[in-house]
Amino acid sequence: MLKAENLSLHYGSSKILHGVSISSFEGQISCLMGSNGVGKTSLLRLLSGTHKSTSGTYQLNEQNVTNFKAERLASMGVGYVPQGRMIFPLLTVRENLETGYACLKKEDRLIPEEIYNLFPVLKTMENRRGGDLSGGQQQQLAIARALIIKPRLLLLDEPTEGIQPNIISHIGEVIQHLKAQNSMAIFLVEQFFEFAFKMADYFYVMKRGQIVFEEAKSTINKAKIRSALEI
Repeated sequence: MLKAENLSLHYGSSKILHGVSISSFEGQISCLMGSNGVGKTSLLRLLSGTHKSTSGTYQLNEQNVTNFKAERLASMGVGYVPQGRMIFPLLTVRENLETGYACLKKEDRLIPEEIYNLFPVLKTMENRRGGDLSGGQQQQLAIARALIIKPRLLLLDEPTEGIQPNIISHIGEVIQHLKAQNSMAIFLVEQFFEFAFKMADYFYVMKRGQIVFEEAKSTINKAKIRSALEI
């Protein structure tokens, strides 16, 4: 589903990513972990089309999409939930969801009932402004907005950051539900260790813009991942 090889990224003269190779498949949750500032968010921005790589290749379904722009990747089914949520505070919940229509054909521009089934609070607050929602409600809105395009690849950047435990639990249930549909690959950047270990099928650890560890959950334990994070 997603295959990236030897991706490098520069911000001006600073090299942020150094030959990163990752993959993720339908029905699988891949998780990228690492401390702040190692390049995790930069990688997601590259995969979402908001930044360009300086070398390497990026494929979706065996199609080379290296340095495609964000709107083109979205139209191909790449859904992105950025760190900090980035909802529109002056738009209503419904209007925020409708911003996902931009890359859809006219006949597909509707809010599926499943969105409100997954996030009932959004139906209740449909006419409330996004800026009036709590942090956890805004995170649910950001995920729901990404689901409007019916993604085949869902990129999630720190979905538990600053969120109360009950909503973290709910978001976890939603992610597991999406995985069970077996229709999308989910690539998760996460620092909350227990949440990440519960969610993921495959782990990557990044340090200083490089992947220093990768392994399937089925062959490791928590201690091994914690050790990798301390490398």
